[in-house]
Amino acid sequence: MGADHIRRIDRVVNGARVAAVADPDTERVKDAAAGIDGVSVHADATSALDAPGVQAVLIASPGPAHEEALLAAFARGLPVLCEKPMVPESAGALRVVEAEARLGRRLAQIGFMRRYDAEYQRLKSLLDSGRLGRPLMLHCTHRNVSSPAHFTTAMLVNSSVSHEIDAARWLLGQELTAVTVLRPRPTSHAPEGLLDPQLVLFETTEGALVDVEIFVNSGFGYQVRCEAVCEGGSARIGDEHTMVVTTDGGAYEDVAQDYLVRFADAYDREVARRSLSFESAEVSP
Repeated sequence: MGADHIRRIDRVVNGARVAAVADPDTERVKDAAAGIDGVSVHADATSALDAPGVQAVLIASPGPAHEEALLAAFARGLPVLCEKPMVPESAGALRVVEAEARLGRRLAQIGFMRRYDAEYQRLKSLLDSGRLGRPLMLHCTHRNVSSPAHFTTAMLVNSSVSHEIDAARWLLGQELTAVTVLRPRPTSHAPEGLLDPQLVLFETTEGALVDVEIFVNSGFGYQVRCEAVCEGGSARIGDEHTMVVTTDGGAYEDVAQDYLVRFADAYDREVARRSLSFESAEVSP
């Protein structure tokens, strides 16, 4: 993801340039930044924040490294786009929020890119219009081909279902009041000890229900779907509108294999929108 954001800032976002990049694996980060004029390479985030030309920060490191980087950016007054989760634990999240509050202005945005996805935005507009009446339920599907080696059972919720937590609150305009997690027998494709898949059920302040199937070792594709069921109808997004090939008496359809394919446009819009707010932050502290 970090390498993809380097490419995005360098080639997609107008008015932005990559001034510094950091990763403990400096050879890897040199490859990711190859060909970018004037960029400096660092082994740790703190030294990158102090590099000449740095005016804003994008954090795409693993979750446990986020708190230190966020607090260091705040100490320098730098606006931040931080990939989720903000931090893995609630105590760390509170420390980050309190540190930002002491500054008296918003510096951090957490990277929930679905708000910038065209299909999610259409669904949000439809629900806000009231054409379908009050929303009663959201049915959500969130599948990955496979999970990385470091993935834990808790991360199914705090690293994956966190997207649905944010999307449900945004789509419905309601807060979540209760959470239930149900776990069927694990798939044989999951690593030993990983409880995958899971079914997560949310209840909201206005009585809506949200169910989420999270399945991070589906083995066949990256799929994200959401159906809103309302008093006057329903609306579903996420059905793959991809190329269908028919040949030799059969047909097949492309299925995205990761989030960088399915949500490429959403990431572009998210980073571009945040870069505009970076500019505003510089002139209106």
